[in-house]
Amino acid sequence: MANKKLDLVPLYEWGMFTEPRPSVVAGPCSAETEEQVMETAKGLKELGINVFRAGIWKPRTHPGSFEGIGAPALKWMQKAKKEYGLKIATEVASEKHVFECLKYGVDLVWLGARTTANPFLVQEIADALKDTDIPVLVKNPVNPDLDLWIGALERLNSAGIRKLGVIHRGFSTFDRIKYRNDPQWQVAIELRSRYPELPFFVDPSHMAGCKDYIREISQRSLDLGFEGLMIESHCNPSCALSDAKQQLTPPELSDLLYNQITVRDSDSDSKEWKENIDQLRAKIDIIDENILYALGSRMKISRQIGEYKKNNNIAILQTSRWDAVLAKVVEKGHEYGLPEHFVTDVFNAIHEASVEAQNEIISADRK
Repeated sequence: MANKKLDLVPLYEWGMFTEPRPSVVAGPCSAETEEQVMETAKGLKELGINVFRAGIWKPRTHPGSFEGIGAPALKWMQKAKKEYGLKIATEVASEKHVFECLKYGVDLVWLGARTTANPFLVQEIADALKDTDIPVLVKNPVNPDLDLWIGALERLNSAGIRKLGVIHRGFSTFDRIKYRNDPQWQVAIELRSRYPELPFFVDPSHMAGCKDYIREISQRSLDLGFEGLMIESHCNPSCALSDAKQQLTPPELSDLLYNQITVRDSDSDSKEWKENIDQLRAKIDIIDENILYALGSRMKISRQIGEYKKNNNIAILQTSRWDAVLAKVVEKGHEYGLPEHFVTDVFNAIHEASVEAQNEIISADRK
């Protein structure tokens, strides 16, 4: 089923972000005390941040962990808004959360990864937000399910929410990687390809899980042309009640934004740029056509092999043969400077299509 077209208000018409990029939402993982909220908000306002975030309700894996102060902390957020002229933002996971946020003048809400994965909760929140003008950001679901992510956006948009955007925070994984969550940038790129007008934020704090990697993730997101960053910042991270390792102090955040990362332009009026990029893209187009021709030729041979297997009563899947092929192409890929995971993904997809084609040939007699 084709995805619905989204009816969206552009990011820079929301009244809280201004160009140039990146648009930044920053603040502590959790609102812990009034003093901590006010001190952090003051530090962020001084470095030019306009949208202040803090977790009020914290969905935790284990009971007994700090699960947020709850609604009373919204008073501290409201005070920071009044004293420093900030817009305030927090995560909501239920209808009750939405109503509390409306009561205290929250300017922006977002749905967490676990909430996005639950269509019942998404619909409940969408219904609660109906007839409001509050911008909503939707984090990707815990698992890399693009349709589930899009479905959440469609539910909210169908409820009349037009100030709508997404936050890419990576995906849970059992693999050993240096980050807390697997970026799987290809999922975010696919979403951007389908909805180029959709405001796109990246959450390097949750993706990294450690402040040592926030710069490289932030830069990667800007290199891909995404508009915004949601970064956790705490006046004293060492004392934080949640996610202490991934929070920056306001001065550290200032250094990141103004000294460490570079914002890329989406285009240039330079004549030299346009001439050179057009030439290179023309070469890419020719190579792409050659790749398609080669794939088509390969599939023809795969079908011939399928006929041969059928006539000789041979099973389709030849595991040892494929293992040898994959090892060979991975080794050859190294000679061309191609990452192993890239070669493996491409050739596994080719193999899957070949097996499917041969299966259709062999099973044709049973129809």
